[in-house]
Amino acid sequence: MHLARITIFAGHFGSGKTSLAVAYALWASKQKDRVILCDLDIVNPYFRTADAAEALKGAGIRLVASRFANTNVDAPAMPSETRALFDDPDTTGIIDLGGDDRGALALGRYAGLLQSRGGYEMLLVINQYRPLTRNLDDLCQIKEEIETASKVGFTGLVNNSNLAAETTLSDVLATAEFAAGVAARLGLPLKMTALERCLVQGEGVRRKAQLTLGEIFPLDLYKKQGWKL
Repeated sequence: MHLARITIFAGHFGSGKTSLAVAYALWASKQKDRVILCDLDIVNPYFRTADAAEALKGAGIRLVASRFANTNVDAPAMPSETRALFDDPDTTGIIDLGGDDRGALALGRYAGLLQSRGGYEMLLVINQYRPLTRNLDDLCQIKEEIETASKVGFTGLVNNSNLAAETTLSDVLATAEFAAGVAARLGLPLKMTALERCLVQGEGVRRKAQLTLGEIFPLDLYKKQGWKL
């Protein structure tokens, strides 16, 4: 699996992008020495990357998040250390971006830096089982809103369709046609399908999933109750 210098995960509320960003940062830390996970989701007061702070710290990952994360203060605040993500070319960055045009504005001020440095991926996270990401027209609108606000274009798609802790392998396999259709409609490559690690134990299961879903990214959850956020 290719690891870009900076990888941005964006998706509508409930798509699971934050869980995915955390898992991806942990995976990246096994490939690279210096990894920063930056929480730019300034409009979501619920599950934040800070909820996985201990796991991230244990893996040597630097977490850059709003000082209001994990408090009862719901205030859109940009972490001042965000610039560090772009200054050091030897640092691998993962960004959890807000899932609508308002949240994507947080990236807009860094768009010039991001594009001048090169080597980035911006991935749209979709979940067929969530109301606002199961319709192609809605997904097209979400994509356009985020790209306009952030001034950065998407480079790929992640199928993160799930039913939280109740998800089975069959549930995810059933979304393969949908994900392929979204990729074709949006003109984006399907980079990977995220699957909870316990669903892809064993080489036989993994090969079967890959035949249908393409590249598989094993996902560990940090919030078992309710939807992945």
